[in-house]
Amino acid sequence: MSVHLSKELKATILNNMFVKNYKRMWPYVKPYWKRALLTLLLAIPVGSLDAVIAMAIKPYMDAVMIEKNISSGWYIPILIIGFTCVQGVLTYLLNYLNTWVGAKITNLLKMDLFKKMLSFETNYFTSRNSGDIMMEFSSNANTACSGLLANLKSFIQKFFTSISLIFVLFYNSWQLAIVCTVILVGAFLPMMSLKRKVHPVMTQSMAANAELLTTYNETYAGNKTIVSYNLEQHQNNRFTEVIKNTFRLTIKMFQRTSWITPVMHVIASLGIGLAIWFGSYLILHNIITPGNFVSFLTALIMLYTPIKSIGGTYSSILMSFWAIEKVFEVLDTEPQIKDSEKAVELKQFTKQIKFNNVWFEYVKDTPILQNINLTINHGETIAFVGNSGGGKTTTVNLLPRFYDVTSGNITIDGIDIRDITMKSLRENIAVVFQDNFLFSGTIRENIMLGNENATTEELNTAIKNACLDDFISELKDGIDTQIGERGVLLSGGQKQRIAIARAFLKNAPILILDEATSALDNKSEAIVQKAIENLMNNKTVLVIAHRLSTIKNATKIVVINDGQIVESGTHEELLQISCGAYKTLYDMQFKKK
Repeated sequence: MSVHLSKELKATILNNMFVKNYKRMWPYVKPYWKRALLTLLLAIPVGSLDAVIAMAIKPYMDAVMIEKNISSGWYIPILIIGFTCVQGVLTYLLNYLNTWVGAKITNLLKMDLFKKMLSFETNYFTSRNSGDIMMEFSSNANTACSGLLANLKSFIQKFFTSISLIFVLFYNSWQLAIVCTVILVGAFLPMMSLKRKVHPVMTQSMAANAELLTTYNETYAGNKTIVSYNLEQHQNNRFTEVIKNTFRLTIKMFQRTSWITPVMHVIASLGIGLAIWFGSYLILHNIITPGNFVSFLTALIMLYTPIKSIGGTYSSILMSFWAIEKVFEVLDTEPQIKDSEKAVELKQFTKQIKFNNVWFEYVKDTPILQNINLTINHGETIAFVGNSGGGKTTTVNLLPRFYDVTSGNITIDGIDIRDITMKSLRENIAVVFQDNFLFSGTIRENIMLGNENATTEELNTAIKNACLDDFISELKDGIDTQIGERGVLLSGGQKQRIAIARAFLKNAPILILDEATSALDNKSEAIVQKAIENLMNNKTVLVIAHRLSTIKNATKIVVINDGQIVESGTHEELLQISCGAYKTLYDMQFKKK
């Protein structure tokens, strides 16, 4: 059954949307409400003073142009100049305050959005591209806040401009004013269907802009790959397609909104034409004076000027409302992984970690892990091996709750990790990835992220244990050397050792090593492996290994293939299993000719 909304209901929905959006923005406006209010109050005289020129023309025309009495109207041009100067000063103050308050509101909103972004789980980011993230957490905030106060200011200014000019119209001729007001009301009729037409195009435009940002980001981050594979033309073709799509949507938005301006121009011209025709009749019959007529016509032209451009203003308002809705959709989104109401702090890990009948799936009904049961005692080193894509990394990623289990549970000292505060859980776990992320800044700043309160002695110990001391001593600026964005100025082995030093400073009792040496050459691997051995002392270690030679001494080796544990035991025990999965992997790596 189709439902048709009445015009009254549509108006109510639009009004409710207006109230709802500004109500949601109030907490961000509240700290600056006095300046915001002053901005809006300044819009009143700025708008009202537009009527001064139109009002002043009547006495000037009647006294000077008709009666030829210059002495009685000499002050009027000076008065107009004076009022215009006052309006200019007020306009500057209005725009300055509008910019200041708008920027402050934007900053508050962006800080909340950034804080919200930090609360989301890994899956939130892996399911989106970088352009979408930029749009959701930055660009939409700019659009929302720039439109919020600006639209209010513009509305109030134009409202009082209209009221003052309408007063001038009725002051000069109520007959002409009624005719032109009716036409004025008719000028707004074309806007009735605008929101419905532009809303889907706005959504598509934002998606296209997000794709454009993603292309820029990928071209920057993947520069070496593009150059090494001669992908310049491929990337340029891709960018061209994105630009064409953006252009197509820009034109579509223009087609759906810009027709309003010429339509209103025609309607306004009709009003002016009728005013001239009817005004001439009233002058000839001595109902109004020529001064009344010129003053009326000036006010009418000034009144119709903003109306002719109102289509663009209305589109901007709709875009602002759309952005506000998108911003609060993000702020209202609850992270899938968060602390439970009964969450407790994990103050110390002393006994064991247990995986109890753990199942996990990224996509519904497509299990990645199936019935994982595993006990890891305090102080043990557990190595995970198996075929590529078998679920090794997924298994260890469940422990710090990068993802949550689909069914079953993981416990630490008998407590379900979902009932442990995420902060305390992750304080007890240090992770060294295969490709560790380093932040722009210095070597010191990146290592100190492990413990910002570490002493100089602790820092130096971490550097020594991570086998970084020789490398740092050769640098001109030593530990304060800039490493570039994502550590671009360092080799793979150097980045790994900085990450290991960071983990040393964290000094967490549980250590996860996710193929920390698999991407290194033999020389770098030997140095990093020594650093890792230092790091593993007195820790409970979960290590994902590609090179089996590095895990011979593990307490237990767990073989995971196709999401299931197929074997577990010591190195010697697993080699005794004829045609076993581990023995097959081992023979492939160390088979003698």
